[in-house]
Amino acid sequence: MSKFTIIKAHQNLLARINRGIEREALRIDARGEYALDSHPRALGSTLTHPHITTDYSEALMELVTKPFNHVDALFKSLEQIHSFVLKNIGEQSLWMQSIPCELPPEEQIPIAWYGNSNEGMLKHVYRRGLAERYGKSMQCIAGIHYNFSLPEDIWQHLEPTIEDPKERQSVGYMSLIRNFKRNSWLLMYLFGASPIINRSFVKGVKHHLQSFDEDSLYLPYATSLRMSDLGYTSEAQSNIRTCYNHIESYVALIYNAVTRPWPAYEKIGTHRDGEWIQLNTSMLQIENEYYASIRPKRTTKAGERPNNALINRGVQYIEVRCMDIDPFEATGISPQSAYFLDTFLLYCAASESPHFDAEDDCDETDRNFGTVVTEGRKPGLLLQRHAQPIELKKWGLEIIEALVPYAELLDEVYQSNAHRQALAAQKAKLEDVSLTPSARYQQAISDSGLSFNEYTKQNSFKHSEQLRASALPEEVEKALEAESERSIQAYIAVEKADTISFDEYMRHFEQSLMNPTEAS
Repeated sequence: MSKFTIIKAHQNLLARINRGIEREALRIDARGEYALDSHPRALGSTLTHPHITTDYSEALMELVTKPFNHVDALFKSLEQIHSFVLKNIGEQSLWMQSIPCELPPEEQIPIAWYGNSNEGMLKHVYRRGLAERYGKSMQCIAGIHYNFSLPEDIWQHLEPTIEDPKERQSVGYMSLIRNFKRNSWLLMYLFGASPIINRSFVKGVKHHLQSFDEDSLYLPYATSLRMSDLGYTSEAQSNIRTCYNHIESYVALIYNAVTRPWPAYEKIGTHRDGEWIQLNTSMLQIENEYYASIRPKRTTKAGERPNNALINRGVQYIEVRCMDIDPFEATGISPQSAYFLDTFLLYCAASESPHFDAEDDCDETDRNFGTVVTEGRKPGLLLQRHAQPIELKKWGLEIIEALVPYAELLDEVYQSNAHRQALAAQKAKLEDVSLTPSARYQQAISDSGLSFNEYTKQNSFKHSEQLRASALPEEVEKALEAESERSIQAYIAVEKADTISFDEYMRHFEQSLMNPTEAS
């Protein structure tokens, strides 16, 4: 019996799919320039607020929904969080692009501050380390993270030969991830929206970009320069490779990267002028430094390290990290994109997913992904499938066809036609490349006669004003105001609870990382 047949037999469980969104966005001031002020107090504590925090910089916001069983409820919440934020940042706006606006000199970019508590200092010092390792400009890139989980009950049907619930769920999610890796190039074609960048973003850096206009650079057929080698890359991370065959090998890989010293980072050291400048000199300071298009995840307990959570309790959900900010959607992503992602991820979970047999298999998936982010709109573009050339359009349409029964099943469960409509919209992009967001965005800038930076500035003002003016129910606004105040009180409690120095806290933190070999 196929996994799809099994899922169809238990389709009532699909109503309990959970999905959540994390949207990153730079704050810009009334002139459309990078905001240099601190995170507004009205938005609460960035350390303890569950929905409004910062990523790398004080200006790089991260807006986080809780998980929802319904896409419409998810987007209602996402829009309300956006509206509340924009009503509390004065004349500032949110930058509507994954590629940052024209940045100030690196020394002026303020690293996110989380207060004087040990927990807050760990987050701040980690970001200092990122600046030392990668530079600040790269850290200002923004994206959408889509969190997805199937109900736990479904795994006993999809992986019936595995008795242990923790093991079978982890096996199932790693199977999903392998299929995602094989097919994720399609997401970059369909949703990549960053074909152009400011010249200032690569100032002093070797690149192969072409001139778009006086202020901007591009690649003619690019879909997502954010996900290209201009993005979050490093020599150290290029040495960290995983094929996601087993959760055990994944956590072992991350453990080794977090504990293995890297010569270039040893030269930097952990202190300068008596202050911490990075958490350690390993290939990764912490688990979250590993950049990947998708991650296996588990909600952590207070003070628990992500790797330990995966070792102790297995995979709980997956985090899709390759989605660009959609410049045509005020919240950075559309409900239609979510309906497609749900369909695509369910397909990845239920399709046969053999292990990657050799490094060549992993290399092939990575090359396909890399090819599409830089050349995805090139006519007749060829990718590699099982070492054989295949045209992108042909392969893409085959995947869309394979998704049809999953879209039909989800529409039946949710009593709608939203998944089939989302599928049809993506099929149209494969039939007509001008419908892709990267092509539409590039054309919109060309038609405007403006530079990338100026066009995106005006687009950002428009979308931010739309959200600021949207009606926010009084009870929702009061609830978010109360959440902000609670987060401030929660931070004060965290700070008061500290009884040891940061140096001692760091010793405990490093020692708390479980060795997966010993744990097993």
